[in-house]
Amino acid sequence: MSRTRIALMIGATLAVVAAVTGGFAIGARVLLTRQAAVARRRIGKPLGELAPRSDRVWRKQLPGRPVELLVLGDSIAAGLGADRRKDTLGARLAKGMAVRLGRPVRLRTAAIVGSESSALAEQIDGLPARYVADVAVIVVGGNDVTHRIPVAVSAGHLRAAIVRLHERGIPVVVGTCPDLGALRPVPQPLRTLGSQMSRQLAAAQAAVAERSGATAVSLRRAVGAVFFQQPDEMFGVDRFHPSALGYRRTAEALLPVVIEAVRVRAEVLDAV
Repeated sequence: MSRTRIALMIGATLAVVAAVTGGFAIGARVLLTRQAAVARRRIGKPLGELAPRSDRVWRKQLPGRPVELLVLGDSIAAGLGADRRKDTLGARLAKGMAVRLGRPVRLRTAAIVGSESSALAEQIDGLPARYVADVAVIVVGGNDVTHRIPVAVSAGHLRAAIVRLHERGIPVVVGTCPDLGALRPVPQPLRTLGSQMSRQLAAAQAAVAERSGATAVSLRRAVGAVFFQQPDEMFGVDRFHPSALGYRRTAEALLPVVIEAVRVRAEVLDAV
């Protein structure tokens, strides 16, 4: 067989493979787009877009200056899905901190429902010029995954936020992106893809936090299993955001690291 004939055969084969592969790729995109639409219909917005307002001094009957707690991020950080303000993530953290530190805790929630990592800059911009918290907690990333923001871009926004908070003298604890594979309303294979993407983002967030001097808590490792095993109890009515119990378990996972950050900061200030 001549070289010309062989080249033509190879070219024809590659063209067929490319056409088949392209067809599969287009079919996969169509399938995932349809499944995303199904997930949106199933989840809906039964909770609206406003989380309970939980900013206040918690356990104000305790002695001493209130510990300042700042919470930034998305709807989980804001507490969407909690029926009562005392059940939001920020309130759960504040109450736990007050008990363990023996001091009142003033909660400031800058988190906004629907935020991607890019919104962290605006949330920090909205803080008073001289505001300094004893610790900041950031939980963000789910919307980056659902909106298909590149991991490097999301991680870059997180790094910038950590740097800005450190410039204010605020230690930072990052709760990494939860595993979206626990979301039962999302059909397969979209749910598996979401799980893979959220794990990739969580790993990047943890790496960025470590390099930037913050502390990361893997929410997938800390509470992911219970969300997979007990979805009816851990998720709220939309089966997407945590329930009161889900927020309690998430706060319990973050609390030891948050307490340690507050204590380290106090020791540093005392030594100055």
